[in-house]
Amino acid sequence: MVNAFFGNFDLASLSIWSFWLFFAGLVWYLQRANMHEGFPLEDEAGNPAANQGLFWLPEKKTYKLPHGQGDKTVPDMLTDARNADLPLKKMTKNNGYPLEPTGDPMVDGVGPASWCARKDEPELDGRGHPKIQPLTALKNFKVSAGRDPRGMAVVAGDGETVGKVVDMWVDEPEQLVRYLEIELDAAHGGGRRLVPMQVAKISWFRPEVRVRLIYGKHFAAVPTTKSATQVTKLEEEKICAYYGGGLLYADKARQESQL
Repeated sequence: MVNAFFGNFDLASLSIWSFWLFFAGLVWYLQRANMHEGFPLEDEAGNPAANQGLFWLPEKKTYKLPHGQGDKTVPDMLTDARNADLPLKKMTKNNGYPLEPTGDPMVDGVGPASWCARKDEPELDGRGHPKIQPLTALKNFKVSAGRDPRGMAVVAGDGETVGKVVDMWVDEPEQLVRYLEIELDAAHGGGRRLVPMQVAKISWFRPEVRVRLIYGKHFAAVPTTKSATQVTKLEEEKICAYYGGGLLYADKARQESQL
């Protein structure tokens, strides 16, 4: 009697080992593909980190960007130019500990107020048009629910009235209000600024919008936009970081331990 090959071959063992080899290869591939952006790693001061991990950098890959934005090759080995002179100082010799700001962290964009150096151009929708636009420029949009904040006073975290809401900036494809546009009074810097909708609270009892993260004296330094009808990705980063940093840095009392 002649035994067939599979008569003495463990198909179950072959299956499980094939799965583990496939799974290990998949993890290897995905981890290296993930390293196209954000690598090589850097320490807190922006210098190349001593430990770059178990995997070496993958070969460079070029992506074709939509709407005529050119090509993007990653990893590009570039770092933020601000790393050369960060307004921060180390408090200990060891890495991994918080750095102490040496200037105005909200203006310098460090710590909780830090921002990423994104492209200084508007984010585009699927048709290649800027996603975020003022409501006054969108003739097919209107406020259909809740209170319309336009015309309401803007009250800072210290109770100062700094100006009034004059417009809303809408994410057209998402149909969401992303920013309130406010006109500052002369005592608080004048001109127009954007306030992220997430940090603004529209009062149901008074005709006012409260922004508690920063105080009246801080509104003059809120980053502005180059255009009256568009906001770039870099400008969005700086604006949101400024308000976010105010949660900690607007008042020294906020930096103390809370019970």
